[in-house]
Order: sequence, then C-alpha cells, then structure tokens
Amino acid sequence: MNAAIRAVTRAAIYEGWKVYGIYRGWEGLIMGDIKEFTSSSVSNTIQRGGTILKTARSDEFRTPEGRTKAYENIKKFGIDALVVIGGNGSLTGAQLLASEHDVPVIGLPGTIDNDLYGTDFTIGYDTALNTIMECVDKIRDTANSHDRIFFVEVMGRDAGFLAQNSAIAAGAEAAIIPEDQTDIDQLASFIGRGIRKSKNSSIVLVSEKDGGAMHYAERVRQEYPQYNVKVSILGHLQRGGSPTAHDRILASRLGVAAIEALNEGQRNVMVGVKNDQIVYVPINRAVRYDKPIDKELIKVLSILSI
Repeated sequence: MNAAIRAVTRAAIYEGWKVYGIYRGWEGLIMGDIKEFTSSSVSNTIQRGGTILKTARSDEFRTPEGRTKAYENIKKFGIDALVVIGGNGSLTGAQLLASEHDVPVIGLPGTIDNDLYGTDFTIGYDTALNTIMECVDKIRDTANSHDRIFFVEVMGRDAGFLAQNSAIAAGAEAAIIPEDQTDIDQLASFIGRGIRKSKNSSIVLVSEKDGGAMHYAERVRQEYPQYNVKVSILGHLQRGGSPTAHDRILASRLGVAAIEALNEGQRNVMVGVKNDQIVYVPINRAVRYDKPIDKELIKVLSILSI
C-alpha cells in the first residue's frame, strides 16, 4: 500500500493538486485525522511493508450518521475527491459515501486475497504469495524426514487464489479451496490418489474458510488414522514484509492511473489491470461480483502432483 500512497501523492502533486493523507482509514476521516502530504512525505516508503497511513475498522462509518461526519470533514478540509486503497470492505464504504454525499471516489484494489472483481491482480497479493511459498519451502525442509501429511493454512477469506497458486509454486501435493467445492470431497480425492511412496511427506495448502487446516487435520485423524498429520497456520505472517517488485510496479501504475482517472472526470470506479492494461471498473461491480478462479490452475496442480 505504501507504493500506492507514494504514487497517488506524487502523481497528484505533479498535476499541481494538494494532497491530504487520511490516517486510519474511515475512522480517521470521521475523527479528522488528516494531514497535508508533500513529495517528501512519501520518500523512502516504496520498500516498506504495511501502510504509513495506518488502518482501522470503523463501526461508526457503517452508519449513515458516521458517513455524514466523514463528509463534514471532507468539506472542512476542502477535499474534492478521495482515492481509497483497500479491499471489499473499504471499497463498499467508498461506494456508500459516494452515493450518499456525491463525493468523487477512485478505488485502488489493495488486498492479499486477490478477490476483487475486474482486476487480474490486487496490491499485496504477489508479496503474500511469495511469503507463503518461502514458508512452505521451509516446512518441506523439516518435513522430508517424516511420513506425514502437512496441512498449511493460508488466508484468502472466500477466495482460493493464495492457496491454489502457492501450492503450484511450492510444489505442494494438493490445495483445498472454496472454488473447488463440488460433490467430490476434496480431502477424500487427495487421499484417494495415494501418498507416493517415493516421497516422505505430503503438503496440502488449505484456505482458511470452513474450519481451515485444523478441520481437515481432524478429519484425517478420524477417517484415516494410518496417517500422521501436522498443521501449520501461517496467519498474519502473510501480511507483512517488504513488497515484491511486481507489487511495487503494480501499485505505482495504479496510483498514477487513479490521478489520471480523476483528471478525465472519472468517478466511483476502481482502477485495475487486465491483461497488463489499466482498466476502470465501476466500484459496485468490483465489490458485488465474485472473481472466478482459473480452473486450469486446478488441473495444473493435479497433473504436477502425481
């Protein structure tokens, strides 16, 4: 997110506009925690994880009264438009504010889940993916001397992009994801293929939904007691660290495109990237529709895990 904040700030200043940073998201907008940003405000930030603007959940902003308070501060500071960086919740809030108070809003997709409709990639996804891959590599180092099934739980909420792609990248034997929920039991299918005798261990990536790794580990203990099971839940480890080159470039492109969108008179759109081209997606579509996973990825992992 810091790379996006940097890009928005400098692109706006390049256009001769004044820029304000709003700390702690919607809660900060309600409280008036707003400071003018200069080019030096974002110096030496592109390589930093997290967000220099901080973040916070805001129950008050979920109410019409809270959004009215936020709008009063928008008027107080003479703000003409907002650039909102975040996931489904942040962009849903942006949509509500825009509809209730006629504020031009541009959204940038910032979530490791990669679950926003209309963009191939979201800011933070590639960094989280690489972090998971490195963790699974380390888990495999310790797993090689044991006949065990390792269930590794990753984030993603209702989306399996992290689990599926990190499984391919780390050479895992399977991924259990929400998008592959069919009449076929994913665990039974994995066990049915057999654990290869040529390998000392098997690693399965599991999305955090529906009980996550602990749920499937307990099922194995009860239904397949012949297997030794271990669980590793990566948790918030996935959300930190210095961003990858891909994420820095993506965030920079989207940040500049957000200012270009405002210059063109665009409003209430999310800036995304499709087939490496910048696209503008209505925010209501970005948050309303489910982003489909490429089923070819499921086939690729199945073929490579034999």
